[in-house]
Amino acid sequence: MSGDLPPADIFRPSVLDDGVPADAAELARLRELPGLSVVDLRPAMRSELARLKAAPDADPAEDRWVYYPWRSSLVAIVGVGAFRAIRQDRNRNKLTVVEQRQLRGQSVGVIGQSAGHEIAYVVALEGACGLLRIADFDTVELSNLNRIPGGLFDIGLNKCVVTGRRIAELDPYLPVEIFPAGVDESSMDEFLTGVSVVVEVCDSLDVKLAAREAARRHRIPVLMETNDRGLFDVERFDLEPDRPPFHGLLGDTTRADLRGLSNRDKAPHVMRILDPNQLSARLAASLTEIDETVTTWPQLGSDVGLGAAIIATAVRRIGLDQALPSGRIRVDLEHELDGLGEPDRGDRMLAADTAPLIELDEPNTPIARILHSIERAPSGGNAQPWVVRLDRSAVHLAVDPTRTSGMDIGFRGSAVALGAALYNARVAAAAQGLLGTHEIALGGTAPVSAVLRLGARTDPELAADYPGMLARATNRHLGDRRQLGPEVLDALAVSAAAEGATVRGVADRAGLGEAAELLAESDRVRYLTPRLHAEMFGELRWPADDLRTGLDLRTMELAADEHAKLHIGGRADVMAYLRDWSGGAALGDYAQQRISSSSALIAVTCPGGADVDLTDYVRGGSALARVWIAAQKLGLAVQPMSPVFLYVRDDNDLRNVSAGFTDTLASIHKRFSALMGIPGHETVTAVLRLSYAPAPTVRSARLPVLGSGN
Repeated sequence: MSGDLPPADIFRPSVLDDGVPADAAELARLRELPGLSVVDLRPAMRSELARLKAAPDADPAEDRWVYYPWRSSLVAIVGVGAFRAIRQDRNRNKLTVVEQRQLRGQSVGVIGQSAGHEIAYVVALEGACGLLRIADFDTVELSNLNRIPGGLFDIGLNKCVVTGRRIAELDPYLPVEIFPAGVDESSMDEFLTGVSVVVEVCDSLDVKLAAREAARRHRIPVLMETNDRGLFDVERFDLEPDRPPFHGLLGDTTRADLRGLSNRDKAPHVMRILDPNQLSARLAASLTEIDETVTTWPQLGSDVGLGAAIIATAVRRIGLDQALPSGRIRVDLEHELDGLGEPDRGDRMLAADTAPLIELDEPNTPIARILHSIERAPSGGNAQPWVVRLDRSAVHLAVDPTRTSGMDIGFRGSAVALGAALYNARVAAAAQGLLGTHEIALGGTAPVSAVLRLGARTDPELAADYPGMLARATNRHLGDRRQLGPEVLDALAVSAAAEGATVRGVADRAGLGEAAELLAESDRVRYLTPRLHAEMFGELRWPADDLRTGLDLRTMELAADEHAKLHIGGRADVMAYLRDWSGGAALGDYAQQRISSSSALIAVTCPGGADVDLTDYVRGGSALARVWIAAQKLGLAVQPMSPVFLYVRDDNDLRNVSAGFTDTLASIHKRFSALMGIPGHETVTAVLRLSYAPAPTVRSARLPVLGSGN
């Protein structure tokens, strides 16, 4: 096509395939031209392509040579698929690959190529269309170069040609059509045929009205940006074909009323459209000086750039079927800059001061020590899901059904916490010489309850755990990957067996690596399941919060980069996008890194398969507490892990905990059980990460259990 146009009118390059005989002959002819510059960009482009995530195949047969006659240059580039993948890679995931493909299905028309030049270019820059059609009868003058990003060599050229050339040098594969004679009422239908959205930024009032009347006939949306205080208009004639042009601001004015008007005669109509009370003071003052001290309507390059950004955003919304109603807004940068203020310096960042690791104010009386020991019991999310009542002869504990969560399926996690509290109470009672019998029961007003009767005996083994029970703490520091001796797991197994439970686990690097991958994927599911995500971040407590429930963020032992990621991870809107994109692999990094740095990962299991009930989980909770204390006595750091499937028993549980990831969780659960060697007749009550690590920074605070019947 370029060879049929006078040199000054050529705006498209020739795209040539050296595998086609006619193109090969043309390439041979071009290479003989004096002064031709030949550039092969393919090696650099292929190097870029190799660095992309999920790069498409790049068949060398799809490579092309592009001849730019106005530059006397012949350029070799990769094929269109690879070219787009590379050029648009940095769009992701503000625009996904699927969205970019969808946008290529729309065509955009731009009437007017002063402000319209930058609009067309930005739309092309973002890959927001598969065809551009542009119109302007005028040529570039030096006075246009305050807002058209051209140069001296463009002066005298048609504005459409200048825009077309600039886009061709950006993306030679993007079709561009020009109307270098401009458009009027006689050619408007031809211009709009096949266009998905039209941007109108011309100066002629009659053309503006003609564009809207034709857009109504073709049911095409019209966008306009006026370059003053970011004034932006949307007219959705595709959705509202009876909508009056210009939002009805011109009333019954016709094209004939607007044709051939002088600047002075245009003014009343322009003011009806723009609202003189909303103009910037500088523009309003300048309008009074037109034909006096200034020549015409003033525009700034920065205003045009802002307008291009607004229009491109609107074009994206229309192309992606996102909400964009008819109406008007102002994106007033001057106003926004007037509101400059100091940024949030992170008042909710973690404080440098920390609480002591171990409280020094142990209660003075035996009963108070038993109650204090209950307070120190571990629970998921530090929910402390128990109610404690004291009478003269017993301590009564029951699950509080109001302190449950999505992962606490059937109150199983609460029952485990109750079992840990019961064990702590038994230890303290033994150490105080007040130990009696205990019972666990179903029914009544609570899902499960327990009673510790106060007696007059002790138990040396239980009493020996008293100091360790008081010192027990979660430690989420990274470990040093030191190998665990087999005698350690044997000792923990003995502790579990004393409560009727079993310890299963892995301590080799390959097993820990696989476990890290599985629990990282479980964490990803937890982030991407809306209820679980909300509950997880609802548990977190900052230093200024009430720290007696939930997780004190300082106990997370976050590195600086992990703390920064936490702010992003807490956003539900971000998680929604990651869920839609099937992304979020990095959401499991925290679990992956900690398990990978560990010495072992163990599961505390209780006997029973399909017939297991909450009393078994309570016993498993007592075993958890005993194993945890034993591990710390052996110098190990202990961190409970909470895979989403921890308390899942069947497919119905899977659907209830995360309906969108049922298959994923079923697969992870099965692989985890096989890895840990958990037989079908055992039920997992807790998963613990064991490592050699520095002491924890702080311990979680607790709610008092006093005042509930003593």
